[in-house]
Amino acid sequence: MVVLDHVRSMYNVGAFFRTADAVRLERLVLCGITAHPPQEGIGKTALGAEETVPWEYHTDALVPLRMMQARGYELAAIETGDTAKDIFEWQPRWPVCVVFGNEVDGLGEGLLSACDSHIRLPMNGVKNSLNVATAGGVVVYELLRKLREAR
Repeated sequence: MVVLDHVRSMYNVGAFFRTADAVRLERLVLCGITAHPPQEGIGKTALGAEETVPWEYHTDALVPLRMMQARGYELAAIETGDTAKDIFEWQPRWPVCVVFGNEVDGLGEGLLSACDSHIRLPMNGVKNSLNVATAGGVVVYELLRKLREAR
């Protein structure tokens, strides 16, 4: 499961739909100002995946996060903080939900506090982050790899 909170770009949202389709993601949860279908900008990058991937919209991301936590999901914030655990060292507790925030401001304190884990992608270059949709692809495919390994 993936939660997007306040993701500004419809193109990034569309890219998440494409990735979600590629890995047969359980559900994409769109929150706050994150655009949701039908929108031309989403469709341009989703290429129809917005019609096949299960999704839902909530104004407040804490609502679905609390529901998932009550159902036993590990909530993992994807962030760039120094205290976050490297994704390649993290062993998720299944089922897992990864949470991505705004392209500029990331996740707010309330959402960070609600999450069980804080996970980061290793950054070896000058920049300290990736585009949110690119990071999403890396995270989702690493989770797919770990799930296959666990089976």
